Amino acid sequence: MSFRVSYSSGYYAPIPENHAFPMRKFEGLHSYLTQNGIVSTKNVVEPSQIDVVNLLRVHSSEYINEIQYGFSDRKRERLLGLPWSDGLRKRSFLAVQGTLNAALMALQDGISGNLAGGTHHAFPDHGEGFCVFNDVAITIKALQASMWIKKALIIDCDVHQGNGTAFIFKDDPSVFTFSIHGEKNYPFRKQPGDLDIGLADGTTDLTYHKTLERALGDILSQFQPDIVFYLGGIDVLSGDRFGRINLTLDGLRRRDEIVLSTMLKLHIPTVQLLSGGYAATLKETVEAHAQQFMVTKQLLQSKY
Repeated sequence: MSFRVSYSSGYYAPIPENHAFPMRKFEGLHSYLTQNGIVSTKNVVEPSQIDVVNLLRVHSSEYINEIQYGFSDRKRERLLGLPWSDGLRKRSFLAVQGTLNAALMALQDGISGNLAGGTHHAFPDHGEGFCVFNDVAITIKALQASMWIKKALIIDCDVHQGNGTAFIFKDDPSVFTFSIHGEKNYPFRKQPGDLDIGLADGTTDLTYHKTLERALGDILSQFQPDIVFYLGGIDVLSGDRFGRINLTLDGLRRRDEIVLSTMLKLHIPTVQLLSGGYAATLKETVEAHAQQFMVTKQLLQSKY
């Protein structure tokens, strides 16, 4: 059994070598997955750049212009956390289309991925926390406008609450936003979503898994989505620079199994996205991100 993913070499944008964001992880993950036979090269779909019409369903024209042509206000660039360049513009437009492509592939195949995405801190009028455009919100709005879906569920397992996504969909009953995150971690002012679970610093595997399983059961008993977006951030790992949650690598794998096996068994189309991860080395970051795709392959081979 195989599944398709979105990826472009343009997902890399030049940033200073000492920058906190591991920009090389995208190409590293693509190489790891294809070289280890987790994803076939023929199942890697390269996106084009997203049409501005799709961006405008979520983001202001003023903010889109800042990303297209550069910031005149350095404070807004600092809030984003990434230095503007034409490479960043290109990367941002490609990665959003990658999520939209992945969603269409999931609707066709049952499950897919984008080797980027999950940029959940982006608000309609600004970016923050290394997130330029809110790829999930843009994709959901595009799918709804084209009548591909009516309802969507966002399962956000990044250690940082998806504040931008929660804000965008705060008055939209067609989208359920679920975030399980570090309570005392960034963003320090949380935006209320449909279900927010804040975990204590140092939370370990068993508590995390029990909490996640209970939450998924509660959500799916009341909300039947046409598609799921799974933000599989690896910054919940013990030792992550910005995490403060203590999942083991096996615990991270079990988290992915809980989410993905549930959706596969219920035949809900699912899009896998990276979100954040700041392990000690690039190699560790790549290998941790690769786990959810390894889990997907194994679940498909075992018929879930």
